[in-house]
Amino acid sequence: MKEAIVKTDFNFPNQKNLYVGKVRDVYNINDEYLAMVVSDRISAFDVVLPEGIPFKGQVLNQIATRFLDATADIVPNWKIATPDPMVTIGHLAEPFMVEMVIRGYLTGHAWREYKAGKRMLCGVPMPEGMKENQKFENPIITPTTKAMEGHDEDISKEEILKQGIVAKEDYEALEKYTQALFARGTEIAAEKGLILVDTKYEFGKKEGVIYLIDEIHTPDSSRYFYSEGYAERLAKNEQQKQLSKEFVREWLMENGFQGKDGQKVPEMTDEKVNQISERYIELYEKIIGEKFVKADAKSVNARIEKNISDCLKTL
Repeated sequence: MKEAIVKTDFNFPNQKNLYVGKVRDVYNINDEYLAMVVSDRISAFDVVLPEGIPFKGQVLNQIATRFLDATADIVPNWKIATPDPMVTIGHLAEPFMVEMVIRGYLTGHAWREYKAGKRMLCGVPMPEGMKENQKFENPIITPTTKAMEGHDEDISKEEILKQGIVAKEDYEALEKYTQALFARGTEIAAEKGLILVDTKYEFGKKEGVIYLIDEIHTPDSSRYFYSEGYAERLAKNEQQKQLSKEFVREWLMENGFQGKDGQKVPEMTDEKVNQISERYIELYEKIIGEKFVKADAKSVNARIEKNISDCLKTL
């Protein structure tokens, strides 16, 4: 089994700083470019789990690359190059401090809120009489604040505008892009026998232009159901067959962990780590429609450092 890459600590020419996120190590190059290493770390409930997942970073980076390329006609995106299976290099944009979550189906967090009796989510009404995993008549946008640390919080459009977090004109552009990106992602998923259930997009601004930033349509940022059998399972109130990170959350919840104070992450055995890795590879092959090719497992950190360095010389 390949060793998971959970930490990088490079020093590139003109490097301003290194931001270590939950799963990404982001190198700021001269306040102009970002070199993003998608590590094999895995997080759930805003907590980084103790074990890395081999090939997870490669899976996420390569899926995101495909979808950035497949949506570049809708909105400009930050990607310039993908010099390594685990790396994207692109424009540094000033991020908007909201994440644009869009939901086509009542599941996950939305269902947990609905089951608790709530019929409004982020200021958006949810109809009475719905069941888990049922499709909304139209996708709903349920934004969250973008927390640098801790939990992202649900917030309404009205509150975003009232607090001046995003200007009205920009926010309305983000809504338009979010709907269009979700529609494109839904089409691509349908071609592969999948349903894009919900996802999130992050945007930034550079020189007055809005850019789509970060990953899109990956299993970390999105939820997918299999189309086949969806209606039958819904009718029988059975759980949907899904490809997303939700299976990791469910395993944690079954073992008494939801990221709350005093709770302990259950032991991640080699078997569990391998199982999660296989699920990520399965999603790659399903959504991309190609066999996943595992990158060379030898001296991965050295490979990543060289590939980034060589690419930066060309910018």
